[in-house]
Amino acid sequence: VDKDALDTQVKDRKIQEAAEKARNEALANEMKQNDKIICMLEERQKNDIRNINKAISEFQKNFQKLETRREFDLSDPQALKKDRPARLSDNDPRCTVSGMQKFMGEDLNYDQRMKFQKEQFREWSLQQQRDWKNALADQKYADDLYDKSRIEIDQKTMEQQRKEEENRRALCAATKEFNRSQASELAERKKLEKHQKMKDDMDEISSLLQGDLLSENPEQAVSSFGRHRVITDRWKGMTQDQLMAIRHSQQQQVLEKLRLKEEECRREAEWDRPRIQAARAQLVLERHHHRWNRECRQALDNINAHLSQEQKSRNIYRKEEEYSNCPTDEYYMQFNTTSR
Repeated sequence: VDKDALDTQVKDRKIQEAAEKARNEALANEMKQNDKIICMLEERQKNDIRNINKAISEFQKNFQKLETRREFDLSDPQALKKDRPARLSDNDPRCTVSGMQKFMGEDLNYDQRMKFQKEQFREWSLQQQRDWKNALADQKYADDLYDKSRIEIDQKTMEQQRKEEENRRALCAATKEFNRSQASELAERKKLEKHQKMKDDMDEISSLLQGDLLSENPEQAVSSFGRHRVITDRWKGMTQDQLMAIRHSQQQQVLEKLRLKEEECRREAEWDRPRIQAARAQLVLERHHHRWNRECRQALDNINAHLSQEQKSRNIYRKEEEYSNCPTDEYYMQFNTTSR
C-alpha cells in the first residue's frame, strides 16, 4: 500500500472539506444577512403603511367628519334630539311667510347675530389654520422619522455590505493562497512522479534487455516437471538437433509405413489369388451351363417345330378325308364356314 499517496489523498480530502465548509458558512452568512435585510425592508414597509394609514385616519378624523357630509342629515341618529324649534331667530330660513313666524320689523337680534356670526367664522378660520398647521407638523415629523429610519437602515446595510465585501476579499485571498499552495504541491508531486516514472521505465527497459524474454534464452522455456516438457508462453522454438531428430523419425515412420503397406498388398494379393481362381472357375462353369441350356433350348425348339409341322400335316390330311366323304353342298358349306 502506498501510504504517502493515501496520506496525500486524506490531506486533499480534508482541505476540500474545509474549503467546502468555509464556502457553505459564507453562503449561510450571506443568506442570513439577506434575510435580515429583507426583514428590515419588510418592517420599514410595514411602518410606512402604518404611518400612511394613521395619517389617513387622522385626516379623515379631522377633515372628513360625518357631520360635514352633505347627506348626513338624512341618516343622523340624533336627528330628533337636534331638531330645532319652529323659530330660532329672525333669519331662520324655515320661517317662511306662510309659517306666520316672522313679520316685518321684528329682527331684534341682528347686531348680536352678525357679531356672533363673525366671531364664529373667525374661530372656524383659526381652528382650521391650527388643524392645518398641526397636520403639517405631524406630516413633517413623520417624514423626519421616516428619513432617519431610512438613513439608519441604509447605513446598517452599507456597513453589512462592507463587512461582507471584506469577508469575501479575505475568503478570495485565502482561496487564492490555498490554490497556489495546491498548485505548487501538485507541480512538485507531478515532478516527483515523472522522475519516478522515468526511473521505473529505465529499470524496466534494462531488466527487459537483460532478461531471458528478449534474449530468447531457451532455458527459460524448460518446465519444472522435466526437461522433456516446455512452457508454451516462453518457448521460442526447437533447436536444429531437435528438428533433425524429428525429421529422421519422420523418415523412419514413412519407410515403416511403406513397408507395412507393401506387406499388406502382398497379403491381400495372396488372399485374392484363390478367390480370383474360384471366380474364374465359377465363370467358366456358368458359361458352360449357359451354352448347354442354349443348346437344349435350341434342340427343344427344333423338336417343337417338327411336331408342329407334323400336327399341321395331320390336320390337313384329316380335313381332306372329311371333305372327300361329305356331299357337295355340305362340302361347300363346310368349306365356306372353314374359309370364314
